This record gives sequence, C-alpha cells and structure tokens, in this order.
Amino acid sequence: MARQAAGVVVPHGDDFSFVSPLVKYVLFFFNMLFWMISMVMVAVGVYARLLKHAEAAMACLAVDPAILLIVVGVLMFLITFCGCIGSLRENICLLQTFSVCLTVVFLLQLAAGVLGFVFSDKARGKVSEIINGAIVHYRDDLDLQNLIDFGQKEFSCCGGVSYKDWSQNMYFNCTADNPSRERCSVPFSCCLQAADEAVINTMCGQGMQAMNYLEASEFIYTNGCIDKLVNWIHSNLFLLGGIALGLAIPQLVGILLSQILVNQIKDQIKLQLYNQQHRADPWY
Repeated sequence: MARQAAGVVVPHGDDFSFVSPLVKYVLFFFNMLFWMISMVMVAVGVYARLLKHAEAAMACLAVDPAILLIVVGVLMFLITFCGCIGSLRENICLLQTFSVCLTVVFLLQLAAGVLGFVFSDKARGKVSEIINGAIVHYRDDLDLQNLIDFGQKEFSCCGGVSYKDWSQNMYFNCTADNPSRERCSVPFSCCLQAADEAVINTMCGQGMQAMNYLEASEFIYTNGCIDKLVNWIHSNLFLLGGIALGLAIPQLVGILLSQILVNQIKDQIKLQLYNQQHRADPWY
C-alpha cells in the first residue's frame, strides 16, 4: 500500500527512487561531451596566443580569433562543469546554476539575433567597424591575416566598403610619405585568379589603390566585403536558420533535462524526509 505526504506518493521499500538514471546519465554525458570540447577550444586558443608576438597580440586584442576561442571555451567549461558535477552528484545548486546560465546564454543569443534584424543599420555599422579594425592590424597577427585572406577569397571581395579601405593599413597606405614596398597595394587575396593558375602571385595587388575602379577591376575584386556578406546572408537565410536551430536545440535540451532532474531530486528529498519521520510509525 502507498501513502501520500506533502504531495508525494510514497511506495513501500527503501530502494525506490524518483531520480531517473536515464535522465541523470544522459545529462551527465551530454555535459561531458561539451566539457571536453571546451577544454580543446581553450588549449588551442592558448597555444595560438602564445605563438604570437606580445606587442602584436596586445595591438589587436579586440579582433584576435585566439582570444575569442579562449573566452568561449572558458565560459563553456564553467557551465558544463556545473552540469557534469551537478548531475553526477545530484546537486540542486549546481544544476540550477547550469540551467540559469544556459537560459541566459540562450536569451542573449536570441536577443542578439532579434536586435541585429531590427537594427540592421547599426549592426552593419558595427560589422564595418570590426572589419576596419581588422584591416588596420592585418600584418600584426598571422591568424587574423589568414582569416581576412580566406574571407576575401571566399566572398570575392576586397576591403570593407571598397578596395581603397586598405589605405587604412600602415603598410598599404597610399600617402606619398609611406616608405613601405606595399604602398598603394592590396593583399593578394583581393586578386582575380585564373582557374589554371598553379602558383599564386603574392605581389599581384601592387599599386592597385592608385588605379580607378574600372582599371582595378581588371586585376582585383573592387567590391567591399560588407555588401558581399549582407548579400550572402540574405541568400542563405535557411542555412543560417538551420545553424541557429542546431545551436538552440542542445541548449534547450540541457535546460529541460536539468529541470526534470532537479524536480526528481526534490521529490526524492521529500521521500527521504517522509521515511525518516515515519520510521517509528507501526502502520508504515
């Protein structure tokens, strides 16, 4: 016979538990997977950071991909650590911390997406500011340089608004008093490349800023990367929506499982308290 106390139906037997092993260990291994991924991200970010020259690293701190990798990795490590230990030890405090942090991250991502859509002009200005900052530090950071080159080749673009944006960089600056050998040039990733070109000419952008748009368009991409990026986003909304959904589902699953486990642990605590209070009850 079962008895009911404090809203909990209590069956006979001390072996009974409200905590589902399935929920507990699915949540544990779910967090363990992302915990390991976060450690790899931090290790790669730190390794990449240590390889950089100190002065160059400090100069482009805001746009350094290694810093972004470290920050995201550390946040993921702390959140998933709470989820791992909380689920394994059935600790309500850690599980609630994990659930709240994951909810905050999800809401911030959602807010960023909505604000980016509503205030698209300001978002465009922010992207332009980031790209211009990256252009300024192009030669200071090899990782950043490779990232910019990849983006320009992938989107067939050059600079932020146009190829003349490269004049913001001290090496490519087009002023008469610039002693650099790359004066008035653009990176090789801006150049038009033939399909049968076996060897890349890294000096193909020499003197391109001194030409007008029509002349330069015969040798390099003259359109800026901001417009290209906006056009790519507009034409790949379903792909971006799928990526956003792929990021959101694990977070929602983590929040759901943690709340289910928390409620089960609370019911188990009520059961234990009930059993302790009625140990001496002859009718129990």
